[in-house]
Amino acid sequence: MTDRSTTFVSTDWLAVHLDDPAVAIIDGSWYLPTENRDAEAEYRKAHIPGAVFFNLDKVADTSSGLPHMLPAPEEFARAVGALGISDKQTIVVYDGAGLFSAPRVRWTFRTMGAPDVRILEGGFPQWIADGRPVESGEPKPAPKMFAAKLNAAAVRSIAEVRNIVATGSATVVDARSGERFRGEAPEPRPGLRSGHMPGSRNVPSGTLVADGRLRSDAEIEAAFAAAGVDPNKPIVTSCGSGVTAAILALGLETIGARNVALYDGSWAEWGGAQDAPVATGPAE
Repeated sequence: MTDRSTTFVSTDWLAVHLDDPAVAIIDGSWYLPTENRDAEAEYRKAHIPGAVFFNLDKVADTSSGLPHMLPAPEEFARAVGALGISDKQTIVVYDGAGLFSAPRVRWTFRTMGAPDVRILEGGFPQWIADGRPVESGEPKPAPKMFAAKLNAAAVRSIAEVRNIVATGSATVVDARSGERFRGEAPEPRPGLRSGHMPGSRNVPSGTLVADGRLRSDAEIEAAFAAAGVDPNKPIVTSCGSGVTAAILALGLETIGARNVALYDGSWAEWGGAQDAPVATGPAE
């Protein structure tokens, strides 16, 4: 188990640190296209005072053809430095759903070398529910230096996942819904096959979240145990496009798993690779 105070902050804590130059606040909201929500427009309308908007689709490798893939470290450093974020700050991330895209933003910053990145517990909905102040528009922070260094151990490529599937050297855990995992529901992105990677396990990301918060350690342990996942063994998390896979990685972190990586391309890449093996039905 881990101390959640190193992963989350409360609205009480953040309210006290709104004007602290050692703290950077990020609105990392991102929504599925089916939700018909414009995260950046919502940010401009209302956000936590001093927060900057981190666009998962723009601070990314836009040349890959895949959604929100990690950019090169130098590109990441340039983009977040322009947002006024330094790797020396305590970085607090939140999203408009409570707990959906913020884990992916946190994972991105940590993978790029930021040592202290936390999530606002309950996200923006909790901030509003607690009667905290908001502001509109877009702040213009002074640029800062961000020393980015990729932690290659935190991310897996399709070549590495092919080897894992072939050898069983790690457990792939899929965050998509059971219907998509089993191949009973079509993928929302056109051109992708339905099903899952042979040998993978299914822990839908929603099972780890309740009311915009991460569930208890006991509930998280039970969810992974029910899927046949041993947190003491090497794990690779995956999902549709690498966002909700970070929720699984966050849950695993809180229950003490130490050998966890994220497949950045996820099903957007695997399901579109015609020579990648695909299974349907329940987990084997």
